[in-house]
Amino acid sequence: MAVRPGRRLGIDVGRARIGVAVCDRDGLLATPVETVPRDDDTDLRRILAIADEYDVIELVVGLPLSMSGADTPSTQDAREFAARIAEHRPVRLVDERLSTVTAQRGLRQAGKNTKKSRSVIDQAAAVIILQHALDHERASSAPPGAVLP
Repeated sequence: MAVRPGRRLGIDVGRARIGVAVCDRDGLLATPVETVPRDDDTDLRRILAIADEYDVIELVVGLPLSMSGADTPSTQDAREFAARIAEHRPVRLVDERLSTVTAQRGLRQAGKNTKKSRSVIDQAAAVIILQHALDHERASSAPPGAVLP
């Protein structure tokens, strides 16, 4: 099965920080890029600058749903941030349940102190969100999640 060619950014929206990851042009592997501090004025500009730097075709924003699939306060925050991005670039919203938990577990297993590694956790969560989206597209031959208008 094929993945659409082109780089994508994976975005893990948090209240204090935004984790960013990117994939290669073939859509095979997601890698961490940076953690952007949340700030009403500069966070969006930095995300768009990273998107320009990597010449991405779209941004994949993680949607933090509860385990039952319901919205949470963080869900609305992620939707609002994704809507800001969508004014400038194509955006897909994808389910990100357990991405941060998975990132924290992986860092603990690697011997990292998760309390001291919060910015790394945000990047790792963005990698997980993006890699999951790429794997889904490869397996189903359909783009992941929902396109934000």
